[in-house]
Amino acid sequence: MNSILIIGAGRSSGALINYVLDKSREHGWFVTVADADPALADAKVNGHPNGRPAWLDVLKVNDRRELISRADVVVSLLPAHLHVEVAQDCIKLKKHLITASYVSKEMYSLGDEVRDRELIFMGEMGLDPGIDHMSAMQKIDEIKAKGGKILAFRSYTGGLIAPESDTNPWRYKITWNPRNVVLAGQGTAQYLYKKKLKFIPYNRLFREIWNVEVPGMGNFEVYANRDSLLYREQYGLKDIPTILRGTIRYPGYCAAWNALIEIGLTDADFPILDSGKLTYHSLMEAFAPEGTGSVKDRIAELLNEAPDSEVMQKLEWLGLFSKKKINIENATPALILEHLLLKKWKLEPQDKDMIIMQHEFVYALNGKKHRLTSTMVMKGNGQNDTAMARLVGLPMGIFVGLIADGKIKSTGVQIPVTKEVYEPVLEELKEYGVIFTEKEEVIG
Repeated sequence: MNSILIIGAGRSSGALINYVLDKSREHGWFVTVADADPALADAKVNGHPNGRPAWLDVLKVNDRRELISRADVVVSLLPAHLHVEVAQDCIKLKKHLITASYVSKEMYSLGDEVRDRELIFMGEMGLDPGIDHMSAMQKIDEIKAKGGKILAFRSYTGGLIAPESDTNPWRYKITWNPRNVVLAGQGTAQYLYKKKLKFIPYNRLFREIWNVEVPGMGNFEVYANRDSLLYREQYGLKDIPTILRGTIRYPGYCAAWNALIEIGLTDADFPILDSGKLTYHSLMEAFAPEGTGSVKDRIAELLNEAPDSEVMQKLEWLGLFSKKKINIENATPALILEHLLLKKWKLEPQDKDMIIMQHEFVYALNGKKHRLTSTMVMKGNGQNDTAMARLVGLPMGIFVGLIADGKIKSTGVQIPVTKEVYEPVLEELKEYGVIFTEKEEVIG
C-alpha cells in the first residue's frame, strides 16, 4: 500500500500531513491532500516531492470517488456528518478509512460490509476521542492482568491555553473547529456514579461541574462529556459502578459559558432576520427582559448576576454590549457568537496552547483499595505547531503506517481499544513527547 489520501487541510491537519509526508520517503508513499480550498492544501503539502494538493468539493460524488479510487488508505478530516458518504465510497472501492471523529450509529451499521471486504474503518483515532481511549485501555489491561478489579474510572481532557499565553479573562483561545467550540455539550451528558445513572441536560451542564487537581498545574473545572455509558463495554468495564468522561477548563470558564447558554447565544436553530444590520448591543437588547435599566443591567438581572460580576465582565470583554455592527446576514445566534469568538479568542502567532489529559482509576487488589492517577500535559509551539494539531493528527498518521505496513490484522468498524492498536501507537507517540506521569496510592 503506497497511496494515501487525506481529505481536509484545515486547522488540525498540519501535524498529520507533516508526519505522513515525512514518513513517505522511508515507506515509499505518495500523499494526496484534498480540500475545497486548493491554496490551503497547497500550503500544507508545501512542495514536498511525495505529495500533491488536490481540489475537492466533497459533495461532488464523482470527483470524490475519483480521488478515493486512487488511494489505498483514506484519512477523513471532514465534519463528522460527512464521514458516512466517504465510508460508503471506501466500501465500494475497497479502501481503508481512518477518522478522528466519534463513530456514529450509521458508521457502526456498516460494520458487516467492512468486515466482508476485509477492511478496517478506524474512528475516534485523535486526541479525545483517541489517545484517551488508548492510554486508558493500556492501564485497564495492566490492572486486570495483575488481578485488580476496577471500581471507578474517570477520564478528563482539555484543550487549553498555556499559562504563559493566558492573556484574556476567559483564559481560552481557539485551537480547533470553532463551530464545535460553540456547540459543545449540546444534548444530554450521561454517566454512572455508584451504580446510579446520571443525566445532565445541556441547560445544566456548565453549572453542574467538578473541581479537579492536576499535579504541577493546579485546579481546574470539569464538565461531563457526552455519553460515558457507551464506553463501559468498549473498555471491558460492563459492571463498573462509576464511569465518567469529562472536559477540562480553567476556573471561571463554565459559569461564563453557562451565561451565554442562558441568554440564548449558542442556539443554532433559528436565523435572525436582518442580523447583518444589528449591532451586538441591539442583539442583546432583543434577548434582554423588559425593564428600565440598561441592556447590560437587564442581562445581569436575567442571569442573576451583579452588573460588575466576573461573568458580566467576561461578556463585556467579548464586546456583546458594543454598538459595533454584526455584519453577518441571516445568521443564527450561534454563528454570530462563533464569528465573534474567532476574533476575540484568536490564537496569536507565538501563543502556546496546552493539552491536559488525566485518568483516575480506583481499583481493588489483595484486599486493598488503590487509586492510580495518570496525567499527560503537552504544550504547543505557536500558532502553526499546536499541541491540539499534534495530538489529533499524530495518532492517525501512525495508524496510517501500521495499515500500510500490514501490521493491523483486525477488520470492521472499530475504535482504538485493542492491544494490537494501542501498543504500537502509544509507543511511537512517546517519541513526540506524549508521556503519562503516574501516581499511585492506597486509599483503603
